[in-house]
Amino acid sequence: MHITVIGTGYVGLVAGAGLADFGMDVICVDKDSQKIGLLNQGKLPFYEPGLKELVERNYQNGRLSFSTDLKAAVERSLVIFLGVGTPSDGEGGVDLSAVQEVAMEIARYLNDYKVIVTKSTVPVGTNRWLKALIDEHKTVEVDVDVVSNPEFLREGSAVEDFMRPNRLVLGSDSPRALAIVKDIYRPLYLIETPFVETTLETAEMIKYASNAFLATKISFINEVANLCEKVGADVHAVAKAMGLDRRIGSKFLHPGPGYGGSCFPKDTHAFALMGRQHGARLHIVDAVIEVNARQRANTLLKLQNALGGDLKDQVVAILGLSFKPNTSDIREAPSIFLVKALLEQGAVVRCYDPTAMEEFKRLYSGDTVYYASNPYDAAKGAAALVILTEWNEFRNLDMQEIRRVMANKERAPAVLDMRNIYDPAKMVAMGFHYDCIGRPVPKGI
Repeated sequence: MHITVIGTGYVGLVAGAGLADFGMDVICVDKDSQKIGLLNQGKLPFYEPGLKELVERNYQNGRLSFSTDLKAAVERSLVIFLGVGTPSDGEGGVDLSAVQEVAMEIARYLNDYKVIVTKSTVPVGTNRWLKALIDEHKTVEVDVDVVSNPEFLREGSAVEDFMRPNRLVLGSDSPRALAIVKDIYRPLYLIETPFVETTLETAEMIKYASNAFLATKISFINEVANLCEKVGADVHAVAKAMGLDRRIGSKFLHPGPGYGGSCFPKDTHAFALMGRQHGARLHIVDAVIEVNARQRANTLLKLQNALGGDLKDQVVAILGLSFKPNTSDIREAPSIFLVKALLEQGAVVRCYDPTAMEEFKRLYSGDTVYYASNPYDAAKGAAALVILTEWNEFRNLDMQEIRRVMANKERAPAVLDMRNIYDPAKMVAMGFHYDCIGRPVPKGI
């Protein structure tokens, strides 16, 4: 079966490579000729574990190709997957301009029956609007069906999530289209993946409700962690005990500097807006958004307290720029908020990340922020070191060496462990002013 995937960003490229691995003949199309050129050279536009190998394998065996020619791709394909970006519109809603642009082009190039499968996250009602738009502007009288097939990919685990998903959601009014898409995903039957078949609106709602609930768990445990600090409790033990309750589960009960990434921030805002627009305000989602904003500010407050309040001319080292490990994605990352605040207050910023520094340079050049070659280089001369992302290489740093290269002044060098990687007692014993989230920290020895 010939398939077109429109968009070679995170969703589109993972989906395209995964579908090719299912045995489909897939062409990934993007209007960005530079990106397509890099992909045809075997270079990926972002880092995702296992994706390069998946792309190379299917590119070499001829099942996966890349092109800027949307017309040829649409004409040859029965099924067209949409993986274009749906960013925030800046007012809490979703910018659907890319979806609309692609719909108009598909309508122009239709030559036979097509199934349009929407992978992009879109508000409830978008898929029905999409079909009406294509039907209105198509130049030949052929049928078009739309299927909502939202993605549930975790950055850092996207390949595994696509190849072995927890569930597959398919929303459509067309039995014909559903049968075709189910045939594409036939390999998932062999591993007994649950298929949820429903309406367009319900499939769209499932995506938003799922992301909002996961974001809720993160904000909840962050609030619990902040309370733990006040009463002397240990949030790790609290979260572990909570997670052992099967009704709750252990996933996403990890305190930190607030959630980020391409999904949770924009999806929670869009979901909350959707509720207000339909007269069914989502009070819990509103609170989740508010808590996340406060948690980001909490990192800055901890840093100010550790350095005596005034950050002007203070050297601060930041380990971790991506919003989570195993990705180069910095969208809505806590690091962006912190670096911006530090620079505004006159601090000197030194930072290191295994994969995300090139992305971060698009926001802050090397003239504004120092990009280190390793964690120890970042820590040189720093009054404080902040761990924002739990990359594995940060879990076993030589903290004695970190202590040696940091600023040796009257005040003990500060380590803000915003991922609770290190043992508080050991860090204090080494002579650090140590702070973390939701765990008791002994007084200096």
